[in-house]
Amino acid sequence: MNDSNDANSIDSGFSSAFNLLISRLIVYPIKSCAGVAVQQAVLTETGLAFDRAWMVVDAQGNFLTQRDLPRMALITPKLGHEEMALRAPGMLTLQIALFRAEQPVQVNIWGAAFKAFDMGPLAAQWFSDFLGVTARLVRFDPEQTRASSMDWTDGVEALNQFSDGYPLLLLSEASLDGLNTKRKAAGLTSADMLRFRPNIVIADAPNQRPDLAMTAHDEDRLAQLMVLTAEGKVILKPVKPCPRCPIPNIDPISAEIDTTVGDMLQSYRQDARLGGAVSFGMNLIVLQGWEQTLKVGQPVHGNYQFD
Repeated sequence: MNDSNDANSIDSGFSSAFNLLISRLIVYPIKSCAGVAVQQAVLTETGLAFDRAWMVVDAQGNFLTQRDLPRMALITPKLGHEEMALRAPGMLTLQIALFRAEQPVQVNIWGAAFKAFDMGPLAAQWFSDFLGVTARLVRFDPEQTRASSMDWTDGVEALNQFSDGYPLLLLSEASLDGLNTKRKAAGLTSADMLRFRPNIVIADAPNQRPDLAMTAHDEDRLAQLMVLTAEGKVILKPVKPCPRCPIPNIDPISAEIDTTVGDMLQSYRQDARLGGAVSFGMNLIVLQGWEQTLKVGQPVHGNYQFD
């Protein structure tokens, strides 16, 4: 992959852009475990650095998920320079080396087999004890190629590690506000952004024209996003609405289940593009800007696409 896009053609697509900023960046080092809010993150070929680089598997190598084990939400990583510290209620802190792995193994994710590296018996015991099932921690093998579905990327090869299918997930503050307005009207408490596990959250910039202010689910209609970084420009393309499983029903703080979140989305977010499945947020691919650094507060310019 390379940054082969023609800069002039990209720039011209933003002639009627509206002005946004990155309001949050969140990395999920271990698939289905808690996220880490960061102020900056390097954008790699597979998404934000360290995002879904690790995964928890069972004895047969099949990936484990909050869908079946809500307690995974309580496993909280903290990224350091050389190690990742894992904490969970009632457990001693587990230190995981960022750049070291154990023996090669084969794992299964969504019916496909991939090579990975086992992180050793100490990590396996820690996860097994906390989750109450036989579990092991594995790291993605960077020599592997795991591509997003080209049915949605228009033929662009977009790589990811252990994410569900795409390098990045985008959500807007306006969309969460829209959901919580409906929840408040129904006498329900607000839902937290962390329930929806986005990587990049966008909001209106202070200089946004009032008539161009984002409304709920405007990210559904974005053709491209251009992020202005210290190194240059990052070009991101929304490609697929994010179909929602039961994970947003799981409180990321307590791991308790509240089905009213999914029920509310079901009432107004059935998406014809997904055959009627509920969607909330957009999956992104990277067209330009690998190895640049995204930061909270960076300007973002976007343009709408119209059918």
